[in-house]
Amino acid sequence: MYSQRMSEAASSPNGNQLEHSASAYLRSARHQPVHWHAWGEAAFARAQAEDKPVLLDIGAVWCHWCHVMDRESYEDPEIAALINRLFVAVKVDRDERPDVDARYQAAVSAISGQGGWPLTAFLTPDGRPYYGGTYIPRDDRYGRPGMGRVLTAMAEVWRARRDEALETAASVMAAIEHNESFSARSGVSLDLTEKIAGSIVGQFDPRNGGFGSQPKFPHPAALDLLLQIAMSRGDERAREAFITTLEKMARGGVYDQLAGGFHRYSVDERWVVPHFEKMLYDNTELLRNYVHGFQSFVREDFKETARETVAWLDATMTDRERGGFFASQDADVGLDDDGDYFTWTLDEARAVLDPEELEFAAKYWDIGEVGEMHHNPAKNVLHVKQSLGEMVKETGAAYESLRTLRDGARAKMLAARALRPAPYIDRTLYTGWNAMAVTAYIETARVLRMDAAKEFALRTLDRLLKEAWDGEAALNHVIAYAGGPEQTAGAERLPGTLDDYAFTVNAAIDAWVASGEMRYYHAATKLADAMIARFHDASGGGFFDSESSGVNALGALSARRKPMQDSPTPAGNSAAAAALVRLEALGGRKEYREVAEQTLACFAGIVGHFGLYAGSYGLAAERLLLDPVQVVIVGAGPAAAQLEALAVARFAVNKTVLRIDPAQLEAGDVPGALAETLLQVPPPGGADALRLADEKPSAGTPAARAMVCRGRTCLPPIVDGEKLLRALEEGA
Repeated sequence: MYSQRMSEAASSPNGNQLEHSASAYLRSARHQPVHWHAWGEAAFARAQAEDKPVLLDIGAVWCHWCHVMDRESYEDPEIAALINRLFVAVKVDRDERPDVDARYQAAVSAISGQGGWPLTAFLTPDGRPYYGGTYIPRDDRYGRPGMGRVLTAMAEVWRARRDEALETAASVMAAIEHNESFSARSGVSLDLTEKIAGSIVGQFDPRNGGFGSQPKFPHPAALDLLLQIAMSRGDERAREAFITTLEKMARGGVYDQLAGGFHRYSVDERWVVPHFEKMLYDNTELLRNYVHGFQSFVREDFKETARETVAWLDATMTDRERGGFFASQDADVGLDDDGDYFTWTLDEARAVLDPEELEFAAKYWDIGEVGEMHHNPAKNVLHVKQSLGEMVKETGAAYESLRTLRDGARAKMLAARALRPAPYIDRTLYTGWNAMAVTAYIETARVLRMDAAKEFALRTLDRLLKEAWDGEAALNHVIAYAGGPEQTAGAERLPGTLDDYAFTVNAAIDAWVASGEMRYYHAATKLADAMIARFHDASGGGFFDSESSGVNALGALSARRKPMQDSPTPAGNSAAAAALVRLEALGGRKEYREVAEQTLACFAGIVGHFGLYAGSYGLAAERLLLDPVQVVIVGAGPAAAQLEALAVARFAVNKTVLRIDPAQLEAGDVPGALAETLLQVPPPGGADALRLADEKPSAGTPAARAMVCRGRTCLPPIVDGEKLLRALEEGA
C-alpha cells in the first residue's frame, strides 16, 4: 500500500538519489530501481556529459495514476534497467515546483494536445522537450504503446534522428514562450468583464450545475465573477448559474457527505463520482463561494456547507497548535482501490445503522445493492438523491425529525469510516496555499461569526510571516515540509513564486481588516514592493511567474511565463493586480494602481476568449474599474456588531468592511488614504445614535457609527441600520 511505502526505510545502492528529498512525493519513490535525480543542475550536467536524453516524470503525492505508473513501470526491474541505460531520469513534485510543472505542461500540451498528471516528457540533455504525454501503461493497452516501446523509440530518436528531435524541441520551446506571455495592451473595461461572464454562462449546465460536460471541475473564481455580475447588474442568468452550481455540487458525491470538504473533480456531469483526492486550494476557494452565497442570499444550505467544510479542514488538514494548513489528502490507501475509504456498500451501511437509520440513509444518500464504482459495483458514492425538504413533501414527516435521523446516521457512519485505513495526508505547508486559506477563513469568520476561524487564520499567517519570510523581500515557497522541522531544516529553500507573493499580500490585507493590527498592513506593502521588484515586467506589463526563469535557467525554465489563466488556482497576475488595487485604495500609493492597471491591460486584448479560466481576471478588473466602497464601523459592543453585520450583507468584490476601535481612529492607526477621509469626519451624537436595549454606554461615549466612502467621497456618519442599508443599496 502507498501509505505503507511512505514509512519504509529505504537505501539507494542502485543510484536512486531521492533518499534525502524533502518532498513526500519524491521520498515515496526512493526505493525504486530507477536512478532518479531530483530537478537540479546535477541531473542535466550528467545528461550532457553522457549525451543522454532526460526522462522527466512530474507527479504529486495525491495523484492516483502517478502511483499506478510508479508500480507498473518504475518499480519494474526490466523497465528500470532500460531507463537507467538509455536516459537520465528526473522526478519532480508538481506542488513543490509549480514553475517547472507549468512549463512542461505547456510543452506536452503543444506536443500531444493534452496535459495532466502523471506528466511524462522526453528532453534533450539541456532540458528542452521533444516528446511527451501523460500516463503510459507498462505494456501496450488502452490503445497506447507500452512503456518499453516508448522508451526505446525516444532513445532511438535522440541517437539516430537528432536533428528532428532538436527541431521539435525548438518549436515546443517557442510554444511555451508564447503561452501566457502576452504583451499586446488593450483597454480594460466593464464590457470586458461582462463578456467573460457571458462566456461562462454560455457553458452553464442548467440541469446539473457546473459548466460543460464530464469531467466537471469546480471553477471558484468563475463562480464568484458570476455572483459579482449578478449582484451588481441584476443579471438573472449569472445568478441562476451561481446558485444552481453550488446546490448541485453540495448534493453530489464530489462533496464528502459525511465529513465535509470537496474532492478534486467529478468524472461525470452530475457531480456524483469524483476523483477522490482532496486539495487544500479547492476547498479554500469553494469555501469562499459558499460564504459569498450565504452572504448574498441568506441560504442556510450554503451556510451549512461552509461550516462543514471548515470542520473538515480543522479536523484533518490543519496544525492546530502552531497554525498552518496541510496541502492535500490522497484519494486512495492502496493502488488497487478507488476511493474505498470514502464509499459504502449496502452491507457496510447495514452493519453500522439501525433499521430506521438505514432506511433513511439508503433513500437520502442513494445507497443500494448496486453503486457507482466500476472496480467494485457494490460500492456507493454517497450523494443526496432527495433533499430533506423534498422528503418532507413526499412523506409528511417533520423536517427536524428527518434532520435528526440524518445527523445520527452521519455520525455513526463517520465513526465507522474513521476505523478504516485513511488516505495519506501531505502535511507540507505551501506558502501560497496557506495564504489562500487565511483569506478564506477570515472571510468565513466575518460572515458566519466564527471567531475561532479568524484566530486560527491569524496564527497561520503569523507562522507564515515568521518561517517563510525574511521580513524584507525574500519569501519562500514552502513554510514547512511534511517530515517536520528536521526535514524542513535540511531542505533547499525554494524561492517564492508570483502566486506565493500575491496570495500572501492579499492575506496580509485581510488580516489587517480583521484585526486592525498595522503590522499586517506593513507586511502587505513590503511584500507588494518586493513582488513588483522581482516579477514585474516594466516594459511589457504584467508579472512573470518566477524570478529564476529566463536566460541561463535550467531546461524549460528559460521560458518566461506570465500566468493569466485560473488553472487550478487563481492566476498570479490577476491576484497581484487585485492586491495592488486594494493597497492603493487603503494607502493611496498611485504606483500600485498604475502597475495593476498596466498588468490587466497587458492581457485585455485576449482574455475575453478564456471564459471559465478568466474568472479571477474579471474580478480584478471589477476591483480596478468600480469605485472602492469602504464601510468603516467605529465602535464596540452590540451596536457596532449590528452595523457590521448589515454592512457585510451582499457580496461585492469592491467592498471592504472594517471595524475599528475609536482609540485606533483617534491615534491615526490606519493607512494613509483611509486616514485622510476618516480622520476628518466628526463623531455623531444626540438622539439619533444607535443604541441597543442591553447597551449602556458611559457618559461621553460616542455612538457606534458607520462611515461609508465611495471612491474619495464619504457620506456623513450613519448610526441607523436602515439608513446604512439604503446608503449601500443606492450606491450599488
